[in-house]
Parts: sequence; C-alpha cells; structure tokens
Amino acid sequence: MKNLKLVLGAALIASIFTSCKDEAKMTAEKNVDHYVVYVDSVNNLDAAERVANWEAIEAEYEARTAEAELALATLENEAKSQERINEAKSKFEGVKTAAQADAKAKAEAEAATAPANLADTFFGPGNVVGNDMKFAWVNKDNILSVYQKFVDTFNANKDNYSRQDFDKIKAWYEALDSRKNTVEKEGLSGEDNRKIAALKLEFAPKFKWERMTAKGDENKAAKDAAK
Repeated sequence: MKNLKLVLGAALIASIFTSCKDEAKMTAEKNVDHYVVYVDSVNNLDAAERVANWEAIEAEYEARTAEAELALATLENEAKSQERINEAKSKFEGVKTAAQADAKAKAEAEAATAPANLADTFFGPGNVVGNDMKFAWVNKDNILSVYQKFVDTFNANKDNYSRQDFDKIKAWYEALDSRKNTVEKEGLSGEDNRKIAALKLEFAPKFKWERMTAKGDENKAAKDAAK
C-alpha cells in the first residue's frame, strides 16, 4: 500500500511537471509568434505614423525581442524558432533604417521652412528678414506697428515656442532694436518712440522669463528621456 502511494505520488508529480512544461512551451511559442507578428505590424504601418511613434515602437520591439529570445531556452525545436526570430530581426532593421531616413528627411524639411514661417508670423509675409537682419524695410513710419506686431505675436504664441525659437526671436528683437537706433535719427516721432518704449518694457521681462522656463522644461525632458 505504501509503495502504491509512492508510485501514485510520483505519477502525479510527473503529470504536473509535464503539464507545466507543456504550458511553458505554449507560452514560449506564443512569445515567438507575438514577436514575428509585431514586426510585421510595424512593417505595415504608414511611414509618417512610424516616424511619429518611433520611440514607442522601438521600446515595444526591445521588450518583445527579450521575450522571444528567452523563449528559445524552452522550445525543443530551437533552430526553427531561431530562424523565425532572425528573419524578423532582419526585417525590423530594414524598417528601422527606413524610419530613420524618413525622420531625417522630415527634420531637414522642417528646419528649412520653420525659420521662414516663424519670421512671417512676427513680421508678415514678404517682409524679408535675411541673414544680415538689417530690417531695411523698417522706417520711421512703420516701426511702431512692427514692434506692436512683434509683441502681440509673442504674447499669443509664447507657450508654443521651442528653445531654438526663443534664440531666434531674441536675435530678431536685438536686430530690430538696432534698427530703431537708426530710425530715431531719421525723424521718429516722440509719441511713437514713447509707445515703443512701453512695448519694450512689457516685452523684455516676459520674454526673459518664458525663455528661461522653456530651457528648463527642455532640460528636464532630456533628463527624463535619458533615465
């Protein structure tokens, strides 16, 4: 009787072990399948969607890769699963190369157009700022309106500017002030001069605060991303 109990106990343990082993094998096979399917799904995404969500896509890929490679230790037919994983990895590297090229092209296009578009919001289309920023089109008759538009534009959009935008705005503002010194000698009226002084008094401290805050926010975001 005692021997029978031992045999039954051993059989039960073996059954449980086999069951657990089969379950682990199924889980491992699913992880490999999920990995392959995920890579295929990324491959089928629209290029713009891939670029917009690449960080999240790559993070998810790394997690699924770890699961798939861990599954190899559990699977009996490891060579076949390894081949599937290698094929998926190769496919993902191709997708990654394409996504990086698309991201670079997008960044270059934005860099080429953003400064001009930003300048248009501050000074209006057709008013050329140029690399020399001499503002030759600004004169004693329109300089007050130029300052007014500059300050109004900043107030309306100050929460949307990047650190690079703030650097560009600062350079434009200083160049506009330099132009004002010339315009004063060309007959700028005392009334317009006083109104400009009031605008400058409103703008300077606000700009300094917003620029400092933007830099702080970007530095924090960079540190958080590096963690």
